[in-house]
Amino acid sequence: MAQTFSITELAEEFAVTTRTIRYYEDEGLLTPTRQGQRRIYAARDRVRLKLIMRGKRLGFSLAEIKEMVNIYDADPSEVAQLKLFLTKISERRAVLVQQREDIDSILGELDRLEETSRGLLDQKGIKV
Repeated sequence: MAQTFSITELAEEFAVTTRTIRYYEDEGLLTPTRQGQRRIYAARDRVRLKLIMRGKRLGFSLAEIKEMVNIYDADPSEVAQLKLFLTKISERRAVLVQQREDIDSILGELDRLEETSRGLLDQKGIKV
């Protein structure tokens, strides 16, 4: 018999709320079966949730995660999924590098403004 999981078990394992898991279900990322009102998640859903959480941690949007996760269904060899993943990694890296450059620039500007402001206060004899 295949291993199954309850929504509570998955929520605890991945440190998310059951509401989050239901949201991913509503978005078509997870497809549990039902026994009455109870959701039964298969090992496939657990793997997909793991991929969703990894994607979120890496800063991918839910739409990007969905695209990457769903492509596996179309190509179980994982070749298309891995190619797409590499493309998304490259795009994400470019965004992060630009953000780092922007942050470095802003920090430099803040340093200059702070130095100028302290100098002006020093000229007025005010110590900060």
